Amino acid sequence: MGLRRDMLRFAELQLRDPAAAEDMTQEALAAAVSGQARFSGRAALKTWVFAILKNKIADHLRQRRRIVDAASLAREAADEADFDEHLFDRKGFWRPDEHPDDWGNPESTFAQHQFWAVFEICLTQLPDNTARVFMMREFLGFDTAEICRELGIATSNCHVILHRARMGLRLCLDQRWFGSEG
Repeated sequence: MGLRRDMLRFAELQLRDPAAAEDMTQEALAAAVSGQARFSGRAALKTWVFAILKNKIADHLRQRRRIVDAASLAREAADEADFDEHLFDRKGFWRPDEHPDDWGNPESTFAQHQFWAVFEICLTQLPDNTARVFMMREFLGFDTAEICRELGIATSNCHVILHRARMGLRLCLDQRWFGSEG
């Protein structure tokens, strides 16, 4: 079934733990079956079931209260400094040969299914902690304070991680998607 496969793939991206992803997917499907009377049809079935899955994942993350490995964050911070130096000059402007290419019309691109497949590949290539923070913010809707509380990180660190995630995704998409269209 395509829905279950998509749910499992989403959960694995967020949790980076196949067993936990399987558990959350099963719990979400069971909740959907047992709560089908509450499905009003105002949204697509897939949207409703994914909302249940997102809530299950968010609850799981809140219960786990996992602490981010400090050594891993230090390595990522060092890599980020090298990364920024490569892309930007001392004043923070793009280096002449490093500025992003023209991405065309984003609205039409976002509507394409293939884009999301490439986006998923780019997301899985981010470091685990970076992808986790990005997905907590953008997919699960956690605010910064909640992310910081759940992961035991400072607000400034959370903003740096989100910046890193966005830059990594931008570079990957520029190479794997937008660069291939020009």
